[in-house]
Amino acid sequence: MRKGLGYGWSAALALLAAAGGTEAALAQAKPVTIRAVMHSGLRITDPIITTAYIARNHGYMIYDTLFSTDASFKVQPQMVQDYKVSDDTLTYTFTLRDGLKFHDGAPVTSEDCIASIRRWGQRDGMGQKLMQYTASLDAVDDRTFKLVLKQPYGLVLSSLGKPSSNVPFMMPRRIAETPADRNVPEEIGSGPFRFVKAEFQPGLKVVYEKNADYVPRKEPPSWTSGAKVVKVDRVEWINIPDYQTAVNALINGEIDYVEQPPHDFLAVLKRSPGIQIFDYNPLGMSGMLRMNWLNPPFDNEKVREAALLALNQTDYLDAQIGDPDYEVPCLALFVCKTPNATEAGAPKLDLARAKQLLKEGGYDGKPIVMMQPTDLAIVAPLGPVAAQALRKIGMVIDLQSMDWQTLVGRRAKQDPVAQGGWNIFHTTWVNADMMNPVANVGVNGKGKVGGWFGWAKDEEVERMRDAYALETDPAKQTEIAKAVQERAYKIGMYYPTGQYRSPLAASPKLSGMLEAPAPVFWNIEKK
Repeated sequence: MRKGLGYGWSAALALLAAAGGTEAALAQAKPVTIRAVMHSGLRITDPIITTAYIARNHGYMIYDTLFSTDASFKVQPQMVQDYKVSDDTLTYTFTLRDGLKFHDGAPVTSEDCIASIRRWGQRDGMGQKLMQYTASLDAVDDRTFKLVLKQPYGLVLSSLGKPSSNVPFMMPRRIAETPADRNVPEEIGSGPFRFVKAEFQPGLKVVYEKNADYVPRKEPPSWTSGAKVVKVDRVEWINIPDYQTAVNALINGEIDYVEQPPHDFLAVLKRSPGIQIFDYNPLGMSGMLRMNWLNPPFDNEKVREAALLALNQTDYLDAQIGDPDYEVPCLALFVCKTPNATEAGAPKLDLARAKQLLKEGGYDGKPIVMMQPTDLAIVAPLGPVAAQALRKIGMVIDLQSMDWQTLVGRRAKQDPVAQGGWNIFHTTWVNADMMNPVANVGVNGKGKVGGWFGWAKDEEVERMRDAYALETDPAKQTEIAKAVQERAYKIGMYYPTGQYRSPLAASPKLSGMLEAPAPVFWNIEKK
């Protein structure tokens, strides 16, 4: 492995050169630059229209948030200087910090924030619930605005401080007024880094520069809250789909950071002098199998139930992780070792019952299209595991390989399979996104309008999610969450493929990396 970068890295350089870059552009320049290999190439630059984590990571680079969540799961002001809640808890008044500016030099105003909240509220599960109980959202002046509720709602600040997809990032009003199903036309935020559009090569390379106008908070950084102090000049995300090549480049000092090295590379990396293995997200991640309720055969509840009875978490985790030190078998939809953790209603492997349900559901043997990403190492093994399991009960599986960004685009299509639609895909989540029925998009029951990819629809689940959002007693919230999980399993909303921890690998030149639900680049220094 130490002999050099080999053909893969040379090919990557050639590809960058052909797309408008040069090898010289990748060489160490005078500006202090972190070169990182992220889990996927960036193509969709709008973190509101997709829950894909590469877009969320991009969002944290260039945008900021009104509130943020700290390492104790407490919501803290970020762009907000102070706020007040009326005695009847119906009116929230927010005042922005002084000196907030967008990257084009315009000041951040109340109208910008209102437009950003409204757009996010069309796409995100927690945002949708917040908007459902919002009577009005209006500016008082350039730095102050009010949110008035229809009735008391306990998740206002938790929603605005949501740490992961979809994060309510603040954008200029003219950009936030972009329809919520279209990518924004410009990448302009007020965050700690600026997006360098001239050097953007979709799927290949993204460049960010330090935002010299950014004014950090005074509090120390904690998760996504506090001071976002940038200590380098540039960050370059370079897409190297071959992880062997990426790991070699890290060991040889030609890149500085690999976000998600496959677990079977960790032993090699640990033996490499100076390489840091940093568990930036100790809360961990979860995998998910998602079925499309709009297309046969998964428009039938019995067929969905059959699929769940054919699956086995152990098989998934062995293929995906293969290291018990990082595996966490868990059938709790709202994350093990949290207040809402329970295995109530969880399916148990039963192939005979699954085959019977498949017959009762009228499955006719038509191929089931399962999308599998080839370039996302943590997700790639999940499709073959599911395909083998479902074939055992008589399903015909068409496993279609594609890169992750193609999958992300295709999963948004509600078309029939014959017109480019799909039946099954897998994805992964940081557990910060999964811990309650409002945040967890897998139990969103809104269907085609307002639902998440797969478009599960169930009015009973939606009533319970509303009840959870309005409940202020934690013990009663836990009871509601249990009932949501039982119902979600019964009707086949999704299957959790298991929890795991996925550390990053970094050069000995880097220091100051932070724990967070997403990889963040502020506070990092490079020698």
